[in-house]
Amino acid sequence: MKKILIVDDEPNIVMALEYTFKKNNFEVFIARDGQEALDILKNQQPDVIILDVMMPNVDGFETLKQIKKDERLQHCKVLFLSAKNKEKDIEKGLELGANLYVVKPFSVKKLVEQVHELLDS
Repeated sequence: MKKILIVDDEPNIVMALEYTFKKNNFEVFIARDGQEALDILKNQQPDVIILDVMMPNVDGFETLKQIKKDERLQHCKVLFLSAKNKEKDIEKGLELGANLYVVKPFSVKKLVEQVHELLDS
């Protein structure tokens, strides 16, 4: 079973994604901010991390920087899911090492397809 970590501070998004990915046979972990995500990653090595940019405590960009420093997490695919849709934000996310940058609002169905594509690549 593939593991996915969903990192977002918006409860409705977290609930929708958790439900959908569990239905698609993923083991789902949830974090409400970057620090909580980093704490989970000390014990888990998910296949995919969905990361919001704007979150309390530690934002998504800083979280990704920390993830990239951890050799155990090198295999993780990282997908930003953010309302920050300016070209410079998208470029920054990809330059930091994200595999994909998806802008909110988004289609849950399409997001699941994109995650499967990332895992197959």
